[in-house]
Amino acid sequence: MSRGQGKAPAGVGQVRIIGGRWRNTRLEVPQVQGLRPTSDRVRETLFNWLMPKLPGAKVLDLFAGSGALGLEAVSRGAASAQLVERDPALAAALRGVVGKLGAAEQVQVAQGDAVQWLDSAAPAQVDLVFLDPPFAAGLWEQVIARLPRHLAPGAWLYVEAPSGASPRLPAGWSLHREGSTRDVSYALYRQAAATLRGDMNAPEPA
Repeated sequence: MSRGQGKAPAGVGQVRIIGGRWRNTRLEVPQVQGLRPTSDRVRETLFNWLMPKLPGAKVLDLFAGSGALGLEAVSRGAASAQLVERDPALAAALRGVVGKLGAAEQVQVAQGDAVQWLDSAAPAQVDLVFLDPPFAAGLWEQVIARLPRHLAPGAWLYVEAPSGASPRLPAGWSLHREGSTRDVSYALYRQAAATLRGDMNAPEPA
């Protein structure tokens, strides 16, 4: 489990926003069993991939945990983020962070089960989804099957999974970039034959 560094209260960890307007802001995160924030190294790689895609994007961060992915996206230019987190302590911490950042108009926090949220929430029409569920729960396929009604044309999907055990995506998604560490594999997919808002004529990065 990734933990931030610094003077945090007992029972509280920290993660750091790496870039953008909230660069180097440290987020206090309750130390909840099973919480595994995406590492700085992986986030830096991911947001380098996403850099031309983020401006103006609507983001959905399922299994938000520390909120590091969704908040990093808004810090770097995404228009909005919906964070969904089941654990009440983590959801409360996320609301506190959003308040401290003055980001309530851009970032919404929903406390609840991600699968149930996808079934019951109004279609979100998001451009980018972060999917990093608890590995032991094996929820990738259930969540991915429920995503289509929430996606804008040309949406992007980031998936994190145990190293060597990437989930199989259904037809309609194409792999854009992927990487791995000793513990996790991570990949960025895009809906086939479609483009993100404002990306109609943009070449793919090398």
